[in-house]
Amino acid sequence: MTNFSNLPLWQRIVFGTLAVFLVFTAGVSAGRLWDVSESGSISSGVTDRLRLFRASEGLDFGQFWDVWDLTQELYYREISDEKLFEGAVRGIVEALEDPYSVYFSSDEAQEFNDELDGTFSGIGAEIGKDNEYITVIAPLAGSPAEQAGLRAGDYILSVDRQDIIDWSVDEAVAKIRGEAGTTVVLTLARAGTDGLFDVSIVRGEIQVSSVTWEIRDDGIGVIKISMFNEDTTGLFREAAREILAVGVDQVIIDLRNNPGGLLTEAMNIAGFWVNGATVVQEKIGDEIKEFSVGGIAWLEEVQTVVLVDGGTASGSEILAGALQDYGLAVIVGSQTYGKGSVQEYYEFNDGSAVKITIAEWLTAKGRSINNVGITPDVPVEFTIEDYEAKLDPQMDEALRILAQTR
Repeated sequence: MTNFSNLPLWQRIVFGTLAVFLVFTAGVSAGRLWDVSESGSISSGVTDRLRLFRASEGLDFGQFWDVWDLTQELYYREISDEKLFEGAVRGIVEALEDPYSVYFSSDEAQEFNDELDGTFSGIGAEIGKDNEYITVIAPLAGSPAEQAGLRAGDYILSVDRQDIIDWSVDEAVAKIRGEAGTTVVLTLARAGTDGLFDVSIVRGEIQVSSVTWEIRDDGIGVIKISMFNEDTTGLFREAAREILAVGVDQVIIDLRNNPGGLLTEAMNIAGFWVNGATVVQEKIGDEIKEFSVGGIAWLEEVQTVVLVDGGTASGSEILAGALQDYGLAVIVGSQTYGKGSVQEYYEFNDGSAVKITIAEWLTAKGRSINNVGITPDVPVEFTIEDYEAKLDPQMDEALRILAQTR
């Protein structure tokens, strides 16, 4: 069994959902195959090395340079080497046809890291791709997107009256993102709702607290984890310490609309229940590695219910899956998103970066949830009617389960 905390920092695998304007995962620099200068242009000598390398593979890499040269010579407008280079690199990653493998320009990489820190501007929702349609993975709690009524599973068909069907996630993100205070109009389709409808959202500067909590009048602790970023473990420890100090012995962990984040943080939270056992497994081909987390299982004896829904993805599925596998919590809600692949993040000298899918992840006991999700122990749907009536049948069921054992 591999203890994740012993891995070199650059090898620490991170998880995220699709390309986003809420939160990606993050990582640190690693080795580079391409030599890139501070300006982003190809450094001296790379052309020859690539030609030699591709020739040894039986590929005519000269065709790439022929297209490069012809584009520069024949295209009727001026275009920079940097622009061509970035387009070529994006094309390599897009050729994988994997929505979780993404190239970031330096500006996009900076936004990525800002989002991980919990500060960003936009509408506060994560989007992905379902066939040719852009879809909402999860709106962030308290965000402009949530306040405007965006819901996990919504399909975004147009942005400011421009059709975005068949667009890439990156293209949709660029169209939806904008300065705080400006308005964007999304045309949506929603299961259970007839026809299309528009939602106007005023973009905002958003400060995200990844963990919030309360102690209810009935003595039940409720901890909401919105995402897994760099402050999540510390905030969760503070919440756990506070609720345990007053004798709370029942807790509800709300992972609804949590799109994931840093693997280390999700694993650390699982460690509050699971002490030393496997929390997640990584599968590359036929090879499987198990990752565990140490620490004090403060909540092991605390009766726990976990709330999930279609916006529960990636790192939050790891946490819910581990607690379900070990029988340490009752999972209540609807089927989770089903994001079960692993990415590594590499940053280049010019500030650009790439995130590449390297493996599939499995739950602690080896269950694959990719494109399937985690099935709740107690299925409870949250309907449009419930939302409009400000009802929460999933939370009500969690409270009912805990009340029965008192």
